[in-house]
Amino acid sequence: MKHLTLIAALVAPTFALANPDPSDWDAVTTQASGQTVYWNAWGGSTTTNDFLAWVGDRVLEDYGVVLEHVKLTDTADAVTRVLSEKQAGEDDDGAIDLIWINGSNFAAMKDADLLFGPYAEQLPNWAVVDVDGKTVQTDFTVPVEGYESPWAMAQVVFVHNTATMPETLGSMDALLEWAQANPGRFSYPQPPDFLGTTFLKQALVDILDDPSVLQSPATDENYDVVTGPLWAYLDALTPHLWRMGRAYPATGTAMFPLIADGELDLSISFSPGAASTAISNFELPDTVRTFVLDKGTIGNASFVAIPYNSGSAAGAMVVANFLMSPEAQARAQDPNILGYGTVLDMDALSADERAAFDALELGIATLSPAELGSVQAEPHPSWATRIADDWAERYGTGQ
Repeated sequence: MKHLTLIAALVAPTFALANPDPSDWDAVTTQASGQTVYWNAWGGSTTTNDFLAWVGDRVLEDYGVVLEHVKLTDTADAVTRVLSEKQAGEDDDGAIDLIWINGSNFAAMKDADLLFGPYAEQLPNWAVVDVDGKTVQTDFTVPVEGYESPWAMAQVVFVHNTATMPETLGSMDALLEWAQANPGRFSYPQPPDFLGTTFLKQALVDILDDPSVLQSPATDENYDVVTGPLWAYLDALTPHLWRMGRAYPATGTAMFPLIADGELDLSISFSPGAASTAISNFELPDTVRTFVLDKGTIGNASFVAIPYNSGSAAGAMVVANFLMSPEAQARAQDPNILGYGTVLDMDALSADERAAFDALELGIATLSPAELGSVQAEPHPSWATRIADDWAERYGTGQ
């Protein structure tokens, strides 16, 4: 018995160190102090990178957590890294502590038991998250179940230069007619870039009479029938795209310079405040505005998740909790910083916390929440994967 007690005494602290209990926040913050968190996150935007650097400064100041931004071009690379570590038996202190993630990458990690948690709904700032009004408990129809925490809301908007394109468009059919009348003035990022794939999903959601079929996984039996109208639409649109569809911008970030240089009149963004931020940074002319479609546009949340083998899970939870704080959310929503939508419930905040949001000037190109209108649900991740692959075969730049 004494021998067993000794073993327990030796083992228990090690278990606690490797698996911090998210419900014991004092223990989490104590354990987090001095940890280094390697946050694997898309690094293609200077404004986003600057925001992440500010987050690093704040969590170091308040909690003694060192945050290192590992810049990614494709989140799937991080998923592959964690999977490779699991296959190699590297179950402790993996290379990644936090991932900016959603959609198919989250679904893949959850299915493969590659995630730490559940933790999200036990973080202190979860109490002010808008769980009723925003899609923070599902991710592309997949139940989150506490295995990732939200930090930004996104919704598709179309970005147009009113100096050359004063009109707005109410549907994807209207966009096709406009493109045919104005050849070469519209494009979208090349799938599988996430924004390019989002454009394909947005087109499919808008042209289907009943897009609810997209809420269930794609099957061999229904895929061709459901996506047939999309390929017919793109067959008609592609010859009228920028460079006749023989080349595409690599990313969403590459779209704004094309508008600024007068090569495009119209593009797409997944951030309602991105155009205002770009105007304030002199990356877009002040004649740029945004619009959404009559039936609404696709929206979703950006999340962070912690790999199962993180050696700094406590520090990662501290960062995840800080990202949901009113301070971080108000800064992220400021169009002069990021212009991201908040995940918070304004009614759950104190008067001072709400005042920080009320004081924000959202920018001349940012639609109000009422103007953004209805949010269309993201399709199940299986649709995006198959659609992006088929797009590459049909319209890839090698043609």
